[in-house]
Amino acid sequence: MTTLVAVRKGNQIAMAADTQSTFGDTRLGHLHDARPEKLFQSHGSVFGICGSAAHDLVLQAALAKSRTLDFSSRPLIFDSFRKLHPKLKEDFFLKTEEEEDDPYESSQMTVLIANPHGIFGVFSMREVYEYRQFWAIGSGRDFAIGAMRAVYERPDLSAADIARIGVETGCEFDVGSSLPLTLHVVDMTTIEN
Repeated sequence: MTTLVAVRKGNQIAMAADTQSTFGDTRLGHLHDARPEKLFQSHGSVFGICGSAAHDLVLQAALAKSRTLDFSSRPLIFDSFRKLHPKLKEDFFLKTEEEEDDPYESSQMTVLIANPHGIFGVFSMREVYEYRQFWAIGSGRDFAIGAMRAVYERPDLSAADIARIGVETGCEFDVGSSLPLTLHVVDMTTIEN
């Protein structure tokens, strides 16, 4: 339950997220949560995760232990998550079962990544997608994607403006998302060689 978005426009990528956590019928909003931030930075990237609230600390800890991972391209992100998967099982006790006929073990999380190389989405079976303009994940994603599509071509709006519109719209219509939002902007001109 969340609304996470990333928008690429001009030389910037903006990534934004709502600040609500949900536990069954109980919501934990920013006034009661000492750490409502759903985005974190690691390996030169901004990460946002959907799924169990435990994924946030688990992925941060796993990334901190694996300094050689690379998130600069679709194939390298796939390889990095392939390397992380056994660590998630062994060190953090990830339960990999989803559907009986799934072709692969699940990592049980959906991750949105933004860095100077682009916007990437990683899904539960380590499928990796790269997005040209924008994308959203979480329970408010459909509302956010529609809103961002409606305003993306406006020349007066920056990547950050469009990301705000996406999260604000997700929060307006999705019961699993609420404001305020958090926002990170990545400058695409700072690609390190």
